[in-house]
Amino acid sequence: MKHEDVWRALDTLAAEYGLSASGLAKRSGLDATTFNPSKRRMPDGRARWPSTESLAKVLDATGASLEAFTALVTGARALSSNPGAAARNVTRRVPLIGLAQAGGEGYFDDGGYPVGGGWDEVSLPEIADPNAYALEISGDSMEPVYRDGDLVIVSPSAPIRRGDRVVVRTQGGEVMAKQLARRSARRVELKSLNPEHPDYSFELNEVNWIHRIVWASQ
Repeated sequence: MKHEDVWRALDTLAAEYGLSASGLAKRSGLDATTFNPSKRRMPDGRARWPSTESLAKVLDATGASLEAFTALVTGARALSSNPGAAARNVTRRVPLIGLAQAGGEGYFDDGGYPVGGGWDEVSLPEIADPNAYALEISGDSMEPVYRDGDLVIVSPSAPIRRGDRVVVRTQGGEVMAKQLARRSARRVELKSLNPEHPDYSFELNEVNWIHRIVWASQ
């Protein structure tokens, strides 16, 4: 069991319930900063692990089982059964714009959440993240996985790891759908699924945000 796997599991559990790490802590009766990224390391850089008490409170507050949480730690990307899902509608209306439009000003706030009045709406399967949005793919850079005209749902709250398909916005205003090849403390490397298109590499400070694609209409 690795330090980063436990924290990733907590982030995934939070996203399943449409919560941030702070929101999950508050729902569990803990200080809002308990699960913040800044609390995951000691001042000297050593790993800080969540306490068994805090994990027990999280499981009690969410209704997730220890087995389900263990599955997240060992690599599952979502809960196999979410007790909160039954209370949600099968479909939900989410904001929608074209991928080519997304680089324009006024569609996202500084945190990468959809804002402004230029969005359409579309009914798609329920996603836990209240800030989820949809993009219409344009071009062929994601073929054969995503084709021109496909819709993808993007979740700003979903935890991201190597191999995930993501939407990235750069400081220059460019928005692209790629596969995350590698992310270090200094650089982000992105792969085009279509081999006829180039891969990209950015300094971390050149990237505004990276959001995970969690569903596609195909």
